[in-house]
Amino acid sequence: MTFSDFVLFDSLKPDLKAKSKGDVIQELVRALNAAGAIADDLVEDVIGAITRREELGSTAIGHGVAVPHTKHLGVDRLVAVIGVSHDGVDFDALDEQTVKIFIMLVSPPDRPGDHLRALEYITTNLKVNEFTERLKAAITPEEMTQVLKDADARMLHNSDTNEE
Repeated sequence: MTFSDFVLFDSLKPDLKAKSKGDVIQELVRALNAAGAIADDLVEDVIGAITRREELGSTAIGHGVAVPHTKHLGVDRLVAVIGVSHDGVDFDALDEQTVKIFIMLVSPPDRPGDHLRALEYITTNLKVNEFTERLKAAITPEEMTQVLKDADARMLHNSDTNEE
């Protein structure tokens, strides 16, 4: 699995306007809606599902990153949007840092394997400082897309090298 398999490149948000947790969730879900991944009549329901998931415990994993996610019948495949807040947003992170990188996942309830593989892939890439720094520095959706494609190429190269 690669970013190209689940991130909707035409939904990328290199300059989130949101200033609160709720606003981030709304802005990212609306970006998925604008990209055609979530139907108009399901936007509020998906926002509610992600908000309820956040109430169980923040998905801010530390070091300025959050991975809000939910499973929802309104999608037929795993989809993701990535947003960057240059000012940072209080997302109730355990390390109390503001969050600058948001990777939102929405997956169908009957595809838990895809959801877990995506989370693993995201986590692996977030450990690479160059990846997170380039993502934060990207100014356009095209630059963000290139960062993700470069990460996919690096991961593919690493898996090829490990198999030899």
